[in-house]
Amino acid sequence: MKDLDLVATFLEIYRRGSLTGAARALGLSQPAVSGQLVRLEEQVGGTLFTRSRNGAEPTPRAHELARRVGPHLDGLRQALRTDDEDAVRGTVRLGSAAEFAGARLLPALAPLTRHGLTVKLTLDLAEPLLTLLAEERLDLVVSSVRPPPTLRGLTAMPYVDEEFVLVGAPTAARTVDPDLLEDDPVAALAHLPLVTYAAELPIIRRYWRSEFGRRPPNPVAVVVPDLRAVLTAVAADAGISVLPRYLAEPALRSGALEQLHRSPVPPLNTLYLVTRTGPLPPPVQRVRAHLVDQAADWGPL
Repeated sequence: MKDLDLVATFLEIYRRGSLTGAARALGLSQPAVSGQLVRLEEQVGGTLFTRSRNGAEPTPRAHELARRVGPHLDGLRQALRTDDEDAVRGTVRLGSAAEFAGARLLPALAPLTRHGLTVKLTLDLAEPLLTLLAEERLDLVVSSVRPPPTLRGLTAMPYVDEEFVLVGAPTAARTVDPDLLEDDPVAALAHLPLVTYAAELPIIRRYWRSEFGRRPPNPVAVVVPDLRAVLTAVAADAGISVLPRYLAEPALRSGALEQLHRSPVPPLNTLYLVTRTGPLPPPVQRVRAHLVDQAADWGPL
């Protein structure tokens, strides 16, 4: 069990952002936590954190280790809970994008609401939600970005990956030259208008740059700040767009949409579970652990 203790200590440092916070949560001295971290770093063969005035900054190796072991350790803790611990009393103020909340969060949390949990959900973009969290007006945020350094006192852990797909109606797909799509996808798709979440094309621009190395030259047909509405407009052949696979998958299966481009390595975006640094109230701890446990069965979304 010694190795498991080292991993548990690592996760506390990772999630709380400091050795001091981890020591407080674990009821250990800071030298003991530091010693456990050194032993784990010897086992994994590399540095897991760099020290700074802001605490312990995870290295890429730490992000990967947290992604691999976090869900399993949280699941083990949940499996070892007693029946009395299954009762969740209290209110958790949760922030998320509306689409993800409807598709994943609310179904995942429904069992906890039957055991005394009250969820107060705020729907917005990542940046304003993180600000509310830093102001102690939320307890937990599912964020599409890591908290910026300007928002201090927040701890983020990788949660789940979103896969993005470029989609259009079948009529739009038939206008794309497959040979040109292979040789010059930007030119092959340039005649198709875009349906976008925001005028700055945040999701679409990222997809074009990561997959094609260029900005999209396409005209914009519809701007609507709701990905479910984007999906509806694309299915009605108002234009093409980039959507999370979890949102587009039912329409793809039914044939209402077609995937216009496929990449050998699907483009992914990591979602984070973000809390304030420091000890968490028991209901917030339970909700976070439950969401991690549920996401272990989802895979990339």
